[in-house]
Amino acid sequence: MPGDQELVLRLQQGDLEALGELYDRYRLLVYRTALAITSDRDAANDLLQDVFLRLYRFAARIDPQRPLEPWLYRMTANLAYTWLKRNRRWLKPLEELAEWLVGPGRNSTYEVVESHDEWDQLQRAVARLPFAQRVVVVLYYLNDLSLQEIAEILDVPVGTVKSRLHYGRLTLKKSLGMGSPAETDKLPDLTFERP
Repeated sequence: MPGDQELVLRLQQGDLEALGELYDRYRLLVYRTALAITSDRDAANDLLQDVFLRLYRFAARIDPQRPLEPWLYRMTANLAYTWLKRNRRWLKPLEELAEWLVGPGRNSTYEVVESHDEWDQLQRAVARLPFAQRVVVVLYYLNDLSLQEIAEILDVPVGTVKSRLHYGRLTLKKSLGMGSPAETDKLPDLTFERP
């Protein structure tokens, strides 16, 4: 299986099969990120297509020596921001975020269904976050990126990422009615920070 570097080089030479391989490799990552930010399946599908169209259009500008994932995250976040600015309205909550957060095989179907209401509430709370906080929360928790990686993707200092994550957590805890330490233990991903 060719690596990203080889595929980007082939893409820069106009090889559409390389684009197809990159699409197959990263479509879920881009779609999940777009869906988590926009809370709209149709928008996420459109953004998925837009990201890979831009990858093809701007392939010559991509440094094949650098990892491709940060570029994909940055493009997804930028396009999602533009979409949100154009579609200022309250959006329906994500129906599949709970499944992605729980992950396949981690819990039985019964356990996932049992916690659906709690995740539904979390989805609505994430959708209400200001865009800058929402992007950091999504990249940190949903995509499991480090603070440094997020800073590089968003081209902001690590301190800014920490601040946005901190205020995003506070807003989520308030939205979810989780004030005391005992209550915050119910959602460990929202209370424990990774380095």
